[in-house]
Amino acid sequence: MTRAADLDRHCGPAAVAAVFARRPQDVMRFFYVAERRREAGPHCAALARLRRPYREVQPADLARIAGTQHHGGIVALALPRAVPALDPRNPPEALRAARVTPVLDGIGNPHNLGAIARSAAFFGCRALVLSGDPRQAGLSDAAFRTSEGGLEALDLFVAADLPIALRAMSPGILTAAAVPRGGVPPAALPRDVPVALVLGNEEDGLSPATVAACALRVTLPAAGPVESLNVSVAAAVLIHALAG
Repeated sequence: MTRAADLDRHCGPAAVAAVFARRPQDVMRFFYVAERRREAGPHCAALARLRRPYREVQPADLARIAGTQHHGGIVALALPRAVPALDPRNPPEALRAARVTPVLDGIGNPHNLGAIARSAAFFGCRALVLSGDPRQAGLSDAAFRTSEGGLEALDLFVAADLPIALRAMSPGILTAAAVPRGGVPPAALPRDVPVALVLGNEEDGLSPATVAACALRVTLPAAGPVESLNVSVAAAVLIHALAG
């Protein structure tokens, strides 16, 4: 039997519902408190058909299982999700068909990763690309929890060498580096081509090599004295502006 330590923890009603909707066969164990009995019912039925364990537990026990007090009363333990390598010369349909695809270059905070995935799914993106930068956050309990099901709603890919991948995407996909200054406003980007929106590390931004590999630079014009936004907030604003 797979050890609990080898499983991802999906916490909260939205995150749990998303993993059951997309890949119920990967859910190995399931726990909930009495207050979540109604939401848990369909998931229990699905696991009963798969002959997998599920149990109603006390809140203190669920916090121990979840590894956090922020579990939302319901937790699914699932096999880790595989993230395939991106073939930029033959981009998958999820990138070609969507107006915008976020590409994350060294975003290290799992909460930012989850928040960007949540916004991307909300605004109709179909995929998310992670860079091979060693600072890049991967799929984790915190990322799944913050994404509120967003990570499960998106096709996920990894680009080991992001500058090479970005150059290879052209001309079918427009690559746009999100920079704090010096770029064009979102409205200036062409509307007839899918956009790979490249977002950089929280502290250092995008590397010069990544920026140089992009066809355009895009900047949100500030209207007040604060110079910049948290990367997850900037991502949401840019995705909305480009997808509209």
